[in-house]
Amino acid sequence: MMQIYVVREGDSIDKIAAAFGVSAEVIAYDNQIPAPYPLAVGQALLIPGESDSSAEQKRAVYVNGYAYPYIQDYVLSGTLPYLTSLSVFSYGFTADGNLVPPHTDDSRMIGEAWRHKTAPVLVLTPFDQTGMFNNYLISQITHDLTAQQRLIDQMFITMEEKGFAGIDLDFEYILPQDRVAYADFVANVRSQAAPRGYFVSVALAPKTSADQRGLLYEGKDYKLLGAAAASVLLMTYEWGYTYGPPMAVAPINKVREVVEYAVTEIPREKIDLGIPNYGYDWTLPFVQGTSRARSIGNVEAVQIAIENDARIAFDQTAMSPFFHYEKDGVWHEVWFEDVRSMREKFHLVTEYGLRGVGYWQIMRLFRANWLLLDDLFDIVKQ
Repeated sequence: MMQIYVVREGDSIDKIAAAFGVSAEVIAYDNQIPAPYPLAVGQALLIPGESDSSAEQKRAVYVNGYAYPYIQDYVLSGTLPYLTSLSVFSYGFTADGNLVPPHTDDSRMIGEAWRHKTAPVLVLTPFDQTGMFNNYLISQITHDLTAQQRLIDQMFITMEEKGFAGIDLDFEYILPQDRVAYADFVANVRSQAAPRGYFVSVALAPKTSADQRGLLYEGKDYKLLGAAAASVLLMTYEWGYTYGPPMAVAPINKVREVVEYAVTEIPREKIDLGIPNYGYDWTLPFVQGTSRARSIGNVEAVQIAIENDARIAFDQTAMSPFFHYEKDGVWHEVWFEDVRSMREKFHLVTEYGLRGVGYWQIMRLFRANWLLLDDLFDIVKQ
């Protein structure tokens, strides 16, 4: 089993490697530490360990990752071995039901997915020409059954031509009055997809109660959508977000609240836990309506800490790492994910008996996360 070690004052990669009896090069590779192998105090490292043949059989989980078609080759090839499915983000549609493909050709990633025994998934989103979720498009496609059937037919044609294995419906900001119509749309897609051998999943905003207010939540009926789709993704991330105040992206206490509600409405074996593969760098002081955090990768976050001689702390409530630093006279606050915070999320999957996990998104390689996931679970493959 792998272990997690938190870097202390005076540590070096050679000293840590000697203490655990493993290769410094392996630690550096697994944790994506560039030469000459600098470390930050408070940095969490994944340390390889010997396999335990007497250990209990690992639990099987489904693992999905969202990616844009322009994902870099080395990131795709380094991640696909750990994915059950790869969600291609994204296909859109017009109000009259014509399917709109991504701007970048997705043939490469579909072919690579199958080469790694990973199922490629067509993600359908109601984006307008500005790339924003559009309520009008959602209303039109859920109520105009002629346009709806045209869209479904075109999806199946594209799926057969390109080799997709399933459909993911990622509709957000659904109007409350379209709540039932949207669930009926999901059920209609699934009823026609299943005989063709395609699975259908749906993304759900992170609700904690059936009557939760707000446009992000009111149009998403957990009970109806859980019955309509073959599986669901809880979007349990974005508490910390671009325009919000500094905080963890996926604080475990908030994530747990969503899961506790979800399992009362949806069968556990249908639920995937959403996991963020990113963090944010805020400038301080935060000013509502003016401040805008910069999205960063989890490996990049550690490098920022090293470059600015910052100590990484770990919030015991959110179970997430964070740090502060000063650059050019401006203070920053950074929240991100590391193997400790990921381990907490993996424990929730086991505790609640969920089907698996879904990552938004896999555009940045986070090798230690995948190694830890593989160490704890048996990843389902096609």
